[in-house]
Amino acid sequence: MTKMTAEILTNKLLESFPDARVKASDMTGGGDHWQVIIESAHFQGKSLVEQHQLVYKALGDWMKREIHALALTTKAI
Repeated sequence: MTKMTAEILTNKLLESFPDARVKASDMTGGGDHWQVIIESAHFQGKSLVEQHQLVYKALGDWMKREIHALALTTKAI
């Protein structure tokens, strides 16, 4: 398995949120603990829980394997 990078993670999120501004930071250097800030118009009218669910859905199986921990901040723009 290739080590997850900020670029790989950002590109994965941009597939589902092409208008987004994404900042991904590797919290430990191991490629599996991430802090992600994502701003997207896709979050308009959605609760914080719904916004986070959209991100988890976009990441799919990565949340089961590649990503061990995710500190997530979402914002509608």
